[in-house]
Amino acid sequence: MAKVYFVIGGNLGDREQFLERTKSLISERVGFILRTSSIYESEPWGFEHNQNFLNQVIIADTQLSPAALLLEISFIEGVLGRERSCAGYCSRTADIDILFYDQQVLLTPSLIIPHKHLHKRLFVLTPLTELVPDMIHPLFSVTIRELMAICDDTTKVWKYQPVSVIE
Repeated sequence: MAKVYFVIGGNLGDREQFLERTKSLISERVGFILRTSSIYESEPWGFEHNQNFLNQVIIADTQLSPAALLLEISFIEGVLGRERSCAGYCSRTADIDILFYDQQVLLTPSLIIPHKHLHKRLFVLTPLTELVPDMIHPLFSVTIRELMAICDDTTKVWKYQPVSVIE
């Protein structure tokens, strides 16, 4: 078994429902979910849009190889209506990124582990710090907490507070 760390999220449609469906499909197709962070809301990273993202980090056990894992998450994103029609970053119903796969370092044309941008993104570092602040990044040899402290990302990230409807 390998321990895999994902960041999941999206900014289109019923964002909370898409997070729940993403976790359900990961549980069915990838492996047992061990832990989940709080849900965080954040401004879009790398592009502008009027709808913020909801993101969450999840840690799961898997028997899948990194390559098989990539196929599964692409399948899950497709089931959830993700369209890859734009070049670069854009809005989406569902996004699943592999952050870490145990402490492995992998560099292939289709997959880079650890995720090559995780240290630049507060929407990833904030929930990662909540779950595993003292985990050592296998390439940088510093903790997630230390990466968070030196991150120069200026996008705003905050714990998500769902709007309750009083009838």
